Formats: sequence, C-alpha cells, structure tokens
Amino acid sequence: MSNEIYLNHPTFGLLYRVCVLDEAQEIFTTLYAQRLFFLVKTMAQTVSFDSISRSDARLLMESRLRQLRRDNSTSEYTTLYAIYQRTFP
Repeated sequence: MSNEIYLNHPTFGLLYRVCVLDEAQEIFTTLYAQRLFFLVKTMAQTVSFDSISRSDARLLMESRLRQLRRDNSTSEYTTLYAIYQRTFP
C-alpha cells in the first residue's frame, strides 16, 4: 500500500505531497519537475496554495526533521529523512 498523496493544482496540474508540517500545513511539489513547491494549507473545507521557493521548502523540511528528532519519532524521522535526501540531493 502506498502512502503517496496527490493533489490537483488548478494551474500546475498534479502535485504530490513531500512533507506534512502539522495538521493544517503540508509541502507539495510538481509531480515531474520537482522545481515548484507549494505550502498547502487546509482550513475548514478550503485549500490554499502558497508558492514557496525550493530553499524555503528545504528549511521547512529541516525544521520538521528537527522536531521529529526531538520528539523521538524514529520511524517517522527515518521515512522523512529518506524523502528529504531524494528531494534535495
């Protein structure tokens, strides 16, 4: 079973989830190029797409990795770190 999550952006097409930041925020990127990143916020039946730079996406993921390490969430940390290494070689 795959844990991949996809979302359709009105302009850029199919996006896939890179990282969950918290209950209402996630980082998505374009499916093929992985050059455009979006901070997707979900609020009471609405979804907003905020374009963010590659470096901002990297910083947000690094922050999430630090939080997981502090919380001793080893399994989640390991999974996210593998995604981080593939996304930002």
